[in-house]
Amino acid sequence: MKSLFRPFLLLVAALPLVLAACGDKEPEQRAAFIQYLQTRIVDKPGVRVPKLTDEEQKSLGDYASHYAVITDFNAGMDAAVKPLSGIIQKSAPRSLNDIVTRRDDMKAAQQSLSDMGVALKDQQTKADAAHAQLKQPADLKTVYDKAYEKTVSLPADTFRDVLPQLNATFDSGLKIADYVEAHKTQIEISGPITKVNDPAVQAELNQLLQNLNDQARNLQQAHTRMQALMLGR
Repeated sequence: MKSLFRPFLLLVAALPLVLAACGDKEPEQRAAFIQYLQTRIVDKPGVRVPKLTDEEQKSLGDYASHYAVITDFNAGMDAAVKPLSGIIQKSAPRSLNDIVTRRDDMKAAQQSLSDMGVALKDQQTKADAAHAQLKQPADLKTVYDKAYEKTVSLPADTFRDVLPQLNATFDSGLKIADYVEAHKTQIEISGPITKVNDPAVQAELNQLLQNLNDQARNLQQAHTRMQALMLGR
């Protein structure tokens, strides 16, 4: 006699496989994440880290937490370097008189730069540790690593290259301020006009000013490189 239970048992046995196949959205989520990283980050000029919409976050599933490694770093980096433009505007001297009168501002700026560098390094270390812990299939890892390099490693390394150059510019300014203070009997500053009574002092002061100009040019080149990276120009 043909068993009436056999078709039912086969159906029960097959049911978990069908449910597992329908419930496993990882391939679809991975494909969506790969496409998002490629089209929204890797292929775009400059450093752009868009915020996920609710729909996009849902489509990525657990991979949204992988993307958070990148977005969390960029939020931390933005907070760390936000004071940079204000520091430069407040402390950058435009004349010898500025250098002398803004000495304390330049010292404070150097401390801010040091704090900025520490904060940026901490953010990068945290992101690198989280990146290293991610478990990703090879096809996703290839694209993710490109996106991570573009939005985390390169910006962090570039900013950290610029900070010492900016610090060196302030160092040159402080040397001039100290020199003027040490030779104030030979140097007379009246607004934009400077008079030096001793030719030897004038030669030494000119050399210090030339060093400051050289540092400023190096800083401008570094700033241009940073802007090119961030804006993709």
